[in-house]
Amino acid sequence: MALVYIAMSADVFHHGHINIIKTAQKYGEVIIGLHTDKVIADYWHVPIMNYEERYSIVSHIQGVSKVVPQEELDQVPNLLKYKPAFVVHGDDWKYDSQKFLRQKVLDILPEWGGQLIEISRTEGNGIVNLDATLRFMGITPDSRRAALGKLLQYKNHIKVMEAHNGLTGLIVEKTNIPQKDGTLNQFDAMWISSLCDSTIKGKPDIELVDLTSRLNTINEILEVTTKPIIVDGDTGGKIEHFTYTVRSLERLGVSAIIIEDKIGLKKNSLFGTSAQQTQDTIEHFCEKIKAGKNAQITNDFMIIARIESLILNQGMTDAIERAKAYIAAGADGIMIHSIDNTGEEIKEFCRQYEKLENKVWLIAVPTSYNSIYEQELYTWGINCIIYANHLLRSGYKAMEKTAYKILETGRSKDCDENCLSIKEILTLIDY
Repeated sequence: MALVYIAMSADVFHHGHINIIKTAQKYGEVIIGLHTDKVIADYWHVPIMNYEERYSIVSHIQGVSKVVPQEELDQVPNLLKYKPAFVVHGDDWKYDSQKFLRQKVLDILPEWGGQLIEISRTEGNGIVNLDATLRFMGITPDSRRAALGKLLQYKNHIKVMEAHNGLTGLIVEKTNIPQKDGTLNQFDAMWISSLCDSTIKGKPDIELVDLTSRLNTINEILEVTTKPIIVDGDTGGKIEHFTYTVRSLERLGVSAIIIEDKIGLKKNSLFGTSAQQTQDTIEHFCEKIKAGKNAQITNDFMIIARIESLILNQGMTDAIERAKAYIAAGADGIMIHSIDNTGEEIKEFCRQYEKLENKVWLIAVPTSYNSIYEQELYTWGINCIIYANHLLRSGYKAMEKTAYKILETGRSKDCDENCLSIKEILTLIDY
């Protein structure tokens, strides 16, 4: 019997999938190439169901003979392995960002006389508007909280953009660039910065904005987005206060909090030693990490320890010593901070960190050393890159320019080129 190959994610299974499988059965024995979790995360979203769960569903569908992992969006490796007589696919890939993948299938099939069969897209609002539907479905606090850990496991390298209100959250959520391999270049998660949250409220970044106000900002973003959230927890405050913060964020569906090992009145680290800043003792900060881990209810929530040793000129040895201690105390990740604009401090830390017997996720915020490309940071061993304040900084400059132009010209016509049209504003938000 002829072999028929179908590639699919089956993360949100619908009647379109059944239609393709039924059609394939007419041509022979059906083998499903099931996308791995990493593949789905690269071109769509964090899978709602993991590979094993999706495998269990698809393998029990009548007419499916075999299910095999498809470890790339490109079908060619599996096609070369199984050499099916037919490949069945929906015809929508003729027009979207995956059309080059279609061409690769067309190019390879003649090698063994294979044929591509394309089925017209199955109609129905649930399919046509699938992305919009997913935005408001299945995003419970539990699934969202777990998403960050899954992304790190699937991709190993992720990038995070700051958001400080619902609108900037939507920018982070929706901005992407289709890649030649069919994947999407996009931000994986959102960073809720205390600097940005304070500045947007017109207040200094000294932990003046209280937890209730910050939770309101987080809720605004949670309501209109789906991607995981990492919260800037500053110093974490007193241990007793930190445990409460952990429980509050975990309950909302936040994935992680980052706390820095300083005490006293918070001053932004980018001031370096020009501002009076005091580093916490290793022992006390470890107590804070342990208390936070004991306070959380789920295993999904992460506490990430931010090391300020390089900022405060305490040296590389102190930074590594602290990393080892914080990991032993239960930290789920280490954020290493530096204001050295060459990036050499971070590179050396990564080199020494790699030698540690016990390691966790490594996070960097390349605000000062912003000439270093992401790919180079990844080769050093960085797992997560946070762009910590760029939407706020760029937004301020644009708004200031518009305000000056109106004052200068006495009308708003001259700033039209810098503004969204009224129609675009009215249709910006999904209703």
